[in-house]
Amino acid sequence: MLVRIVRLGTPRHPGKGTRIGTVRRPPRGVRRERYAAEDWFDVWLPELSPSPALVASGRTARTEAEWRAFLSAYRAGMEAPAPRHTLDLLAAMSHGAAFSVGCYCEDEERCHRSALRALLEERGASLA
Repeated sequence: MLVRIVRLGTPRHPGKGTRIGTVRRPPRGVRRERYAAEDWFDVWLPELSPSPALVASGRTARTEAEWRAFLSAYRAGMEAPAPRHTLDLLAAMSHGAAFSVGCYCEDEERCHRSALRALLEERGASLA
C-alpha cells in the first residue's frame, strides 16, 4: 500500500484511500458534512499543519533562505511528541493501507506538504 501526497479539494483518483487533511483550518464556506463529498478530506489532522504564524511566514517567504527557515521551523515543530507519534503511525500504516495526506496549497514545492513527504520518507513510509 502507499501514502500519496495530494492537494486537498482536487478530484480523487482510485486507490488514494482515506484523505487526511493536514491543515490548520477547514475549508471556508463548506459544511462539515460536505468535506469528504467535495474531495477536501475524510479526516482532519491539524496537528500536522504549521501554526498560523508559521503559515504566514511561509506564504511571505520570497527568498530561498526564508523558505528554508520556514521548513526548518516546521520540522522542529513536528518533533513535539504528538506530531512525532502521528507521523510514526502514518508511516507504519502506509505499509498496510492506502491513504493520502494533503493541504490546500497549489505548489507542493512551496508547501509544508514537501516537508511532510520528507518526514514520512525518513520514517520509512511507502510513498507514491
